[in-house]
Amino acid sequence: MNAQLQPASWLAQPAAEPRSQEVTDWAARIGWVVGLVLFIALMYWLMRQGWKWRGTLQGDLPEPPTPPGSGQTPGGILLEAAGRYHGSTTAGQWLDRIVAHGLGTRSRAALTLTEAGVEVARPGARDFFIPAGQLRGARLEKGIAGKVLTENGLLVITWELGERRIDSGFRFDQASGHPAWVGRINSLTGDGAVASPYHRAVTPERDT
Repeated sequence: MNAQLQPASWLAQPAAEPRSQEVTDWAARIGWVVGLVLFIALMYWLMRQGWKWRGTLQGDLPEPPTPPGSGQTPGGILLEAAGRYHGSTTAGQWLDRIVAHGLGTRSRAALTLTEAGVEVARPGARDFFIPAGQLRGARLEKGIAGKVLTENGLLVITWELGERRIDSGFRFDQASGHPAWVGRINSLTGDGAVASPYHRAVTPERDT
């Protein structure tokens, strides 16, 4: 008899109440997103202010010469290369970045070496020219201006702008061409006494 009543008693039990979905706290989420956006905007503003401040401190730097016009360069072309310009620093000071006159802008670059000097053509950025009389030598390095590559992955050209000695870093599309540029530039300057190489215990990053 009890066995027959069990199904009936099971049917008599109240159905389980459906669980209500958790309520999303949209106000908290929106506040978090707004706070994150404001933080990023503040960091960007501080970076821009630091950039402007550094440019103001470098106001004593004269503008680099512009490349000579086509057919105005005496002597033939010694070397040509295409790659990237990774920035300039005060010679021997890896992180003292030069930003005045567009020298802080990283960009693609086409380099031409003649007996008159080094022409640097930069699409989307200011071209500049390093006269042979201002060249102070070249060497291979692994980093400059916060950009770190593999060992000897960067061609660093040392030159003078006004009263300041500058290191400018380039990475060619064909890095095997770097040593030829070092040899040619040092032969033009007639002096291998460039700024002392600087090395840091850093982790190389992929070239971008």
